[in-house]
Amino acid sequence: MLGPTMEKVKAEGITIDKVNIDEETSQNLVAEYAIRNIPTVILVDESGKEFARTVGAKPLNHYIEQYKNFTEDV
Repeated sequence: MLGPTMEKVKAEGITIDKVNIDEETSQNLVAEYAIRNIPTVILVDESGKEFARTVGAKPLNHYIEQYKNFTEDV
């Protein structure tokens, strides 16, 4: 359900990385970011520092606004 929304976010020029928490290689990220619910969208900077977290699917404008707020603060 979230996939099409994230594709639209990506089309806005925002980098998206999808992590499949069921894959063994993703378990370190799951632990590092304390992911407990799916879907979880986490906005991080280039160093991996978390700036925003959304649990559950939200409308496109929610993710765009979070990103704009993040880039204004940086």
